Amino acid sequence: MNFNRFLTHFIAGIFIALSTQVALAQDFPNKPIKIVVPLPPGGSNDVLARLIGQKMSESFGQPVIVENRPGAAGNIATEFMTKSAPDGYTIGIAPNQTVAVNPVLYPKLPYDVVKDLEGISMLGRVPMVLVVSPKMTAKTVSE
Repeated sequence: MNFNRFLTHFIAGIFIALSTQVALAQDFPNKPIKIVVPLPPGGSNDVLARLIGQKMSESFGQPVIVENRPGAAGNIATEFMTKSAPDGYTIGIAPNQTVAVNPVLYPKLPYDVVKDLEGISMLGRVPMVLVVSPKMTAKTVSE
């Protein structure tokens, strides 16, 4: 499946999921929606947020603003998200570092990822590979 087709199917899935909310609250959205990205502009998370935001704006007839809040390994944006009103007007992109890695690295975060955030959808997958120089004798992570 090529990326454009994947993106089209993904965005259609988001609209189907969001349409249930619209059916329950006919006046939503009646103001701009904000997508918070915990990384600087120009990266894959930012581009993805802007693509989704454009399609959401076209569908809802409301502006969708992408707001980049980089810094502190994503903790600034994540804390902002946890303190935002739970009204559907502020949503966030949450890469693995912010929801899986940071709670382990920073045990005294001012938020609890499990209690303070609610997942909506997986936006994509980014495979990761651990590599070493071929001169190194290690063949496993423990080595």
